[in-house]
Amino acid sequence: MVRNSHKLFNAEVMLVFDMKTYRRLYERIISAGNLTLAWRRARQNKTSKPYVIEFERNLEKNLVELHLELKNKSYVPRPLQTFVLRDPKTRKISKSHFRDRIVHHAICLILEPIYDKIFITDCCANRKGKGTIYALKRFDKFKRKVSKNGTKIGTISNNDVRGYCLKADITHYFEEVDHEILLKILAKKVNDADAMWLIKQIVKNSPYGDKKGMPLGNLTSQFFANIYLNELDYFVKHKLKVKFYMRYVDDFIILDESKEKLFEFKEQINNFLKTNLKIELHPQKSRIIPLLKGVDFVGFRNFYHYRLLRKRNVRSMEQKLKFFKEEGILFGSVFDSYKGWQAYAKWGNTYKVRKKIKEEIIDSVWNRV
Repeated sequence: MVRNSHKLFNAEVMLVFDMKTYRRLYERIISAGNLTLAWRRARQNKTSKPYVIEFERNLEKNLVELHLELKNKSYVPRPLQTFVLRDPKTRKISKSHFRDRIVHHAICLILEPIYDKIFITDCCANRKGKGTIYALKRFDKFKRKVSKNGTKIGTISNNDVRGYCLKADITHYFEEVDHEILLKILAKKVNDADAMWLIKQIVKNSPYGDKKGMPLGNLTSQFFANIYLNELDYFVKHKLKVKFYMRYVDDFIILDESKEKLFEFKEQINNFLKTNLKIELHPQKSRIIPLLKGVDFVGFRNFYHYRLLRKRNVRSMEQKLKFFKEEGILFGSVFDSYKGWQAYAKWGNTYKVRKKIKEEIIDSVWNRV
């Protein structure tokens, strides 16, 4: 069915046609071309999942029904499936129905190009051309600027460089996002009542009630998270005039030569968040750290001359390897998991730990033979 439907599912061509034909945002979101491309995005790396196979048994019928529900505004998201994930931090993940995920992709396909133009350069998460590696490289650039290229302030160690970092995150961010504020922020750019109606359906489908919170796991939640904190980005960059600021979802850092200035920034930022966004900085996780002590950011502890993986990241891989051994999982699956991990881990000074884990994987295979 899916292979033989080239006539209907030449999505990229249809989407270009739709963008020229439809002026209103909502018409673009629910158009055949956009929904088809959204379906393709939603099924990526999930083609063997039972819910994808079930949807694709009657693919054309299901997409047409979804289009008509959206057109008639009778669309209602299905209830979320919620479970707890411990990896190692305990998180509440909410999973949307596959047809709702298609709608999420359809919304983001149209709105992301609009918002990407107004996001600051150093909003690093869930954006094309950004991500963790980009964030690490920007941190390196910032630390060199602030520390005057590693100018030492003493003779304690090689890493004893000048400068400080405000490392902060927001308390229970995804649980505390205020729906009314989020919708008001979105309405500034989304000048289409029907598009706002659809966004409201998605936002209100929250495991935390219909007034606050976004389900961790939805594509739209990641996108709306950037839009919500774009208000903070503008406050920091344009009101406080901070040079060395970067945000990854709800984690952000500010680097400066002056510890006192960072304390002032921290207080002003917390007041802004409480007053304007009804969220606040995490009291324990938001602190000012000398650069010489290393800064935890995007999975690494970043020093001036080197970078280490967080211990919990290494432990997580070791636990996964132990589980694979106990369950007798095939070598290919184990090694695929390792390759994904090492592609990230190699950005730190991790040669020995990567070699050790690789050897453990090979040894476990030989022991089975």
